[in-house]
Amino acid sequence: MDYQLYENLGIQKAVVDYGGEVEKSLKDRFERIDSLAEYNQAKVLYAFQKNRVDAMCLQSSTGYGYDDVGRDKLERVYADVFNTESALVRPQITCGTHALTIALSANLLPGDELLAPAGKPYDTLEEVIGIRDSKCSLKEYGVSYRQVDLLEDGGIDYENVKKAINEKTKLVAIQRSKGYQTRPTFSVKQIGELIKFVKEIKPSVIVMVDNCYGEFTEAIEPSEVGADMTVGSLIKNPGGGLAPIGGYIVGKREYIDRCGYRLTAPGLGHEVGATLGVLTRIYQGLFLAPTVTASALKGAIFAANLYERLGYEVVPNGNEERYDIIQAVKLRSEKAMCAFCRGIQYSAPVDSYVTPIPSDMPGYDSKVIMAAGVFVQGSSIELSADGPIREPFAVYFQGGLTYPHAKIGILRSLQELINDGIVSL
Repeated sequence: MDYQLYENLGIQKAVVDYGGEVEKSLKDRFERIDSLAEYNQAKVLYAFQKNRVDAMCLQSSTGYGYDDVGRDKLERVYADVFNTESALVRPQITCGTHALTIALSANLLPGDELLAPAGKPYDTLEEVIGIRDSKCSLKEYGVSYRQVDLLEDGGIDYENVKKAINEKTKLVAIQRSKGYQTRPTFSVKQIGELIKFVKEIKPSVIVMVDNCYGEFTEAIEPSEVGADMTVGSLIKNPGGGLAPIGGYIVGKREYIDRCGYRLTAPGLGHEVGATLGVLTRIYQGLFLAPTVTASALKGAIFAANLYERLGYEVVPNGNEERYDIIQAVKLRSEKAMCAFCRGIQYSAPVDSYVTPIPSDMPGYDSKVIMAAGVFVQGSSIELSADGPIREPFAVYFQGGLTYPHAKIGILRSLQELINDGIVSL
């Protein structure tokens, strides 16, 4: 062990040794993650080969983007990876919230009702829905909203979900990951059970799953257990750290066609949309996504076990199965959150000299601290940490294009807590 290298990165020997003790206990779990990565890699590779991806697909279009072979084939690859009829995968989709907004607004009409059976959605969707008043929200266009909170143990309140479904219920939106909450993330199996339940009550209901942070963390996706639309961001798991922008919506053709019309214009839909030189990075990012996601999973498990041993509450805990790449750590104070995020930022390859501080952010009702020295702005498959400055002062750690980088970031976060006198070994 060359401790000097770690000292160059601001990490003391005692912290390195402590991390090594934690890591020794994780060998078997890491081997299972490697097996999962191999399975998902084979699945992605087969989709590339089945669709005969070739060098021409890596070229790009400008202007209207008519007859962009690479774009159209990319969408067929995504449809095969997620086992769906159709896909919309575009650099014109600016983020995960945008992708979700397209899916919702394309398939909800005035007088319809949106149901969230898993409690409050992610903060940035509140203004999309109209929970917080905003121009152009679904509420402003006459779409009503109903929410069923989770049970105290984080489970689905099936009794009240059944009561909430009515003649106006058009679309059920399920958020897989925890967002800025400390509830459990839902497994694909749990999502499938919920979909089956609501479809038995009202077969015509459309089910959309927010799949952000969950792709490739299991062997199957929500689209394979009954989701009509599955939605995510390319600067999270499926972009593999290479996609510079974009989002995806996969699912049944009738709903995806409407999403295309909403993204561009009625009558145009999928037929337009230039790719402007980004196709190679989007294709290659998807190809790398299974192993990149596996690295992020290992980093999350390492973080959970390290901080749990120090007496912090972590969600998921150190032994639970993982269904997304996010690790929540309840740090109990703003000072501790800032120290943790400094450690992540100081471990970055980009902007490592920057000190993150809490600030107002668009779409949030609390100050938020964000640490992300990344190659793609906002990419949370890269090493990053963030959280709203409010009770329970939880920080949300995710990403790491490689496991060693994720490990270094976690060790430096601990070092910053030690430096501030918050933790001692």
